[in-house]
Amino acid sequence: MQEQADPEYCYGLLARDAAQQVEKHVPLKGATVVDIGGGSGHFTEEFRRRGAQSFLFEPDPGELYGHGRKPEGAVVADGYLLPLADGTADVTFSSNVLEHVSDPQTFLSEMVRVTRPGGLIYVSFTNWYSPWGGHETAPWHYLGAERARARYERRTGRAAKHTLGENLFAVHVGPTLRHVRSRDDVRIVSARSRYWPFLAGAITRVPGLREFATWNLLLILRRCPS
Repeated sequence: MQEQADPEYCYGLLARDAAQQVEKHVPLKGATVVDIGGGSGHFTEEFRRRGAQSFLFEPDPGELYGHGRKPEGAVVADGYLLPLADGTADVTFSSNVLEHVSDPQTFLSEMVRVTRPGGLIYVSFTNWYSPWGGHETAPWHYLGAERARARYERRTGRAAKHTLGENLFAVHVGPTLRHVRSRDDVRIVSARSRYWPFLAGAITRVPGLREFATWNLLLILRRCPS
């Protein structure tokens, strides 16, 4: 609710929560963490506070300079083609990026490529049929993306930041889970709603309902040995 009005609070809270989730599966102290699409660096900074060597790769310079400064160790780079060798990272991290790429499967493959065997892959995204799927135009996206954008502009006097098919894409829970399960280079450690305080893993196992009720799908994957 406060993402645009108070991004420091919103992303600081998300960063602390995400780091805690990662630390349930791998110690961050001394780990190499690759943060893909991490905007102005809130997640990278939180990983560093916990002792990780964290590096930010962000394709949008406008997002990268969101603090008014370029975060240390940040690189302008596309998540489809990271300037990293195979197996570089202990943890590869992506928070709320997958719904902003037109080819999620290639994006996931690149995350897997740069993760060492046995390493962890953290991916979360807002699915399209979530109440927040339209981002700033939600929940009016249920009535159509263009109608939702028009309503937003009438109400705020400015154009919405996101346009379906340009920088926002309809990514769904079921197809994403099926794709990940079909891969032989990762195994699922956890598939759950990122924000639900209870039954977070159960809701993702109910076809149909999960497309609405998951809100935000969190996948934690383990890179299989070569």
